[in-house]
Amino acid sequence: MIANVLIKPGLIELRELETPSPSRGEILVRVMAALTCGTDLKAFKRGHPVIPMPGVFGHEFSGVVAKVGSGVRNFRVNDEIMAVHSAPCLECRYCRKRLYNLCENIMLTKVLGAFSEYVLLPSHIVRQNVFLKPHNISFEEAAFLEPLSCVVHGMNSLGVKKGDRALVIGAGPIGLLHLLLLKLRGAQVTVADKHTSKLRVARELGSDYIHRVAGNKMPGHQQRIKSRLSDPKGDSGFIGFDYVFECTGIPEVWEESAGYVRRGGTVVLFGGCRSGASVTYDASRLHYDEITLKGVFHFSPEDVRKAYELLCGRNLNVSRLITGSYTMNHVSKAFVRLAKGRGIKFSFKPSGKS
Repeated sequence: MIANVLIKPGLIELRELETPSPSRGEILVRVMAALTCGTDLKAFKRGHPVIPMPGVFGHEFSGVVAKVGSGVRNFRVNDEIMAVHSAPCLECRYCRKRLYNLCENIMLTKVLGAFSEYVLLPSHIVRQNVFLKPHNISFEEAAFLEPLSCVVHGMNSLGVKKGDRALVIGAGPIGLLHLLLLKLRGAQVTVADKHTSKLRVARELGSDYIHRVAGNKMPGHQQRIKSRLSDPKGDSGFIGFDYVFECTGIPEVWEESAGYVRRGGTVVLFGGCRSGASVTYDASRLHYDEITLKGVFHFSPEDVRKAYELLCGRNLNVSRLITGSYTMNHVSKAFVRLAKGRGIKFSFKPSGKS
């Protein structure tokens, strides 16, 4: 099979690899659509601790079952499927506490290689996190199952309701997925980013306000939007956002994010910072204003199921997040564009024009 191999940061090679055969409980999937991801981009730019190099990479995909191993009952050859690249072991200490996203083995047994002709899914993923793709959604839309599951996980424990005010910092694919879910829950959303083109997409997807920032800082943001969001009757002025979602993974922005939330509000720290990064916060503000800082990582099978239902119900306009499409032999082109800040998300197809 043809596969894209990340040799080192900045270098992707197209190689011929042996097509794997499924063992008991496994399925071999012919990839019909794969999507770029912020984690993949980090690996391309500087390397990533959970993406070995050299090695195949990419983990957002959908496809068609090419082969099934013995014992597989729920899927047959030619079934159109959508899946995520991991599943909990159900046996470790965290799984026994039902903290499935924190499973001790989940990153050790994840599957990479979506930017290839085929991807082999092990039995624990087949049992928990593979679904039949309905015909009313495209393969590209189905490939959003993994990133949407991550966003659903971070949103599940929050009580976001109609009329709540939320700030999303970062209008990349994850920030825009947050926007879509927040609007679905009736929140009033402001999106901040340094790229005008991405803010334009945010506006098209329903953002109530957009704010362009300079570099990685947001000086004066709270003051500048205060007049726009204040109660027109003068009963109560803008006191800060109920929720702030940090989606950049930049330590300076992590620190600033707590400055935009109201007393008693919640800051969701979604964007992953570089390994070893540290941040500081005003202890008195966290204590006396009772601010919640919430870290978010990965997803559980329940989150995947909810994301699947959202995609099948076509409640989200996820296809608007795809900037363009390439064939599998032009993966490098897409990541070069993303590294320059051009585009939001690119899809790859096994054949066709790019």
